[in-house]
Amino acid sequence: MTGEPADRQIAADAELLSAQLSALRGRLFPPTAQKTMRSFTSGEAARLIGVTDGYLRQLSISGEGPSPEVGVAGRRLYSLADVNALRHHLASQGGAKARNYVPWRQTGDHLQVIAITNFKGGSGKTTTSAHLAQYLALQGYRTLAIDLDPQASLSALFGYQPDLDLSGNDTLYGAIRYDDERVPLSSVIRKTYVDGLDFVPGNLELQEFEHTTPQHLANRSSGRTGDLFFTRVQEAIATVEADYDVVVIDCPPQLGYLTLSALCAATSVIVTVHPQMLDVASMSQFLFMTSDLLSVVREAGGALNFDFLRYLITRYEPNDGPQTQISGFLRTQFGSRVLTAPMLKSTAISDAGLTKQTLYEVGRENFNRVTYDRAYEALNAVNAEVEALMLQSWGRTP
Repeated sequence: MTGEPADRQIAADAELLSAQLSALRGRLFPPTAQKTMRSFTSGEAARLIGVTDGYLRQLSISGEGPSPEVGVAGRRLYSLADVNALRHHLASQGGAKARNYVPWRQTGDHLQVIAITNFKGGSGKTTTSAHLAQYLALQGYRTLAIDLDPQASLSALFGYQPDLDLSGNDTLYGAIRYDDERVPLSSVIRKTYVDGLDFVPGNLELQEFEHTTPQHLANRSSGRTGDLFFTRVQEAIATVEADYDVVVIDCPPQLGYLTLSALCAATSVIVTVHPQMLDVASMSQFLFMTSDLLSVVREAGGALNFDFLRYLITRYEPNDGPQTQISGFLRTQFGSRVLTAPMLKSTAISDAGLTKQTLYEVGRENFNRVTYDRAYEALNAVNAEVEALMLQSWGRTP
């Protein structure tokens, strides 16, 4: 040790790491360090829309809808904005499939708010949140992703460096704080490089909610009036409800006021669990604590009516015998409340993460194709299962 005070040494390390991360981001995404979504081949675009590649080609030849980019050897490439424009073009023609092309919620369909939670780190919560939000946007839903974790891993995955790109009131805290500096949620929401997907980033500022809420509760108990902490996230989301079909919240890995407020705002909950005995034991404690705290919230007037509560097995290795046993144990205990498809552990997802990307952002040509296809199919299976539950909550047939 240098003899330098610990706080200064840690601060120096933080500054050094932040500078290196900023330089790395500049090299990964030059010259503006802004991420972009990849383009889709005509076959991929056709599958996203729900038509054949031949039909998409005929639309292009006849000049209907946006004109795709034409690459090498006449290969047609579509941006996600092109795909969504084609969806709206086909829906405008009417017919029985109009709703299939543009799956936005209809009159009477409530906003779906999905909270992804577990208070043990490493359970795949952020990976699940990012891929689910992007999947739903790719399917044509108006999607809002919220990073509610002060560690801001989801924000980093979406291309933000929280300590450099964000300042005061740039997170959800700005819309749920108790003082006069509170701002509308609409002023905090940012567009992303994924068409149809908006984002509320996070950073350490979110931790302020954990500090100010006890003071707020003390003021209430002393006779001073004010709204309840567990309604804050719900009320903020309600102000932008008309703009979205679904909200995906990446909750903090702890059962604090932020997580409780997110659970009270949620219409559905997904609990991620890594199939290891220590993780399952930890989840047991998490469920006990959550139940106790939510019962207090319910007695205080909070509404806790979820459309669905599901457990998602994450970082699953099918050839790992103990993991297979624990997965079977969870399915025996919880039955259909465990999602049928697990989130596989894959080098493709890990390799994409090295450049702060999801598997949906990188092309198949960048990986071993067998590895990529296996991971891609597993991700789609998980997310399609969640989408089906969401549609059922709206009274639709998946």
